[in-house]
Amino acid sequence: MATPIGDGPLATGDTQGDAIPRETWLRLFLRFLRFGALAWGGPVAQIAMIRQELVDEERWVSSAHFNRVLAVYQVLPGPEAHELCVYFGMRSRGRWGGVLAGLGFMLPGFVLMFALSWAYVRFGLQTQGVAAVFAAVQVAVAALIVRAVVRIGQHVVTDRWLWGIAIGATAAQLAGIHFGIILIVAGGVYLLAQRQFRWLAWVLAAMAVIGVIGYAVAMGGLTGFEVLSGGAAETGPVRRDGMPLLALFWSGLKAGLLTFGGAYTVIPFLQRDAVMQGSWMSNTQFLDGLALSGLLPAPLIIFSTFVGYLGGGPWGAVVMTTGIFLPAFAFTLVGHDALERVVHQPRIRLFLEGLTAGVVGLIAGTTLALIRVSLTGLEAAILFALVLAALFASKAKWVIPAVIAAAALWGWLSLSICGVVD
Repeated sequence: MATPIGDGPLATGDTQGDAIPRETWLRLFLRFLRFGALAWGGPVAQIAMIRQELVDEERWVSSAHFNRVLAVYQVLPGPEAHELCVYFGMRSRGRWGGVLAGLGFMLPGFVLMFALSWAYVRFGLQTQGVAAVFAAVQVAVAALIVRAVVRIGQHVVTDRWLWGIAIGATAAQLAGIHFGIILIVAGGVYLLAQRQFRWLAWVLAAMAVIGVIGYAVAMGGLTGFEVLSGGAAETGPVRRDGMPLLALFWSGLKAGLLTFGGAYTVIPFLQRDAVMQGSWMSNTQFLDGLALSGLLPAPLIIFSTFVGYLGGGPWGAVVMTTGIFLPAFAFTLVGHDALERVVHQPRIRLFLEGLTAGVVGLIAGTTLALIRVSLTGLEAAILFALVLAALFASKAKWVIPAVIAAAALWGWLSLSICGVVD
């Protein structure tokens, strides 16, 4: 039978007629563990898999109910597929059911990424062949991020104001402005522009432009590439003494609270903490972690396990992963219905739309720096173009692991051919 949670809109109205079963703890955990083990192909494929089983086949909820819940999580930060699992687990067995479902979905990816992180740190890229493979895979990852920016932007940057906010956020990111200032200004400008205060929005936008230019001049004309690509030439961990576990947890928590618009939006926040400020890894290593996550059945933000491992070893991986997934659990378990009412308020929604456009700009700025790291010659540029073409041409759920595997093969063959020629 259905198990309503709370007294909000999703406990009444369109929940009438829902047939969410009260499953045993073990069955509930194993169901979502299977979802996690099959979570290939990114968020679209993951959400489609959950929809097919729980809506189309077993009819836990209606299609309209599912769409409404999904709309809430598309506005809130965090990986939508994971939040859906927490939600349905909670509807089945209460809050502990939500915890079990969420853990089940993330566990396969976490275990695999933890193992790969250990192997990466233990064995590194000591051989020329492994280094060549990873160099090619980094190019594919750069192309993946470019595609993500374009696709997220198509849904987020939908008018001239949002375009201006995204472009301005990119410039501010490259100038080295703190992301908190960028996001607050982005949300405020759009809210004012859409609430009949356009003159004030223009004033705030003009002040922001002057501020970015002034900051860049004060920093000696620094474009931001030097800041964003710091440590790129390193082949080993930049910081040898390890990061405090509390700092790693806080880094993950901040990123988890700011992942508006999809899992790719976590990239600039973790890159800023790990490469630019904490200096416990290089951009090259950061790209390696993204490459490894693309091979796994998990939300992309599972690469935070890799980032945490390089910052603080096994416990660093655990605390950063906990921090980054904690908001995804909390938003649902603490008060889904209240949050749904809040995010549908016009002013809140407008502010979040502007903020999300700002996040797109942050990703674009970070992407430029990562491309600068990975595209180091003509061969890399050719591979980048081929991967990007394949990503835009195909919508198959296997395309991400396929292009990463193909790039790895490219790197290996390139080294083999060069070796034969030499």
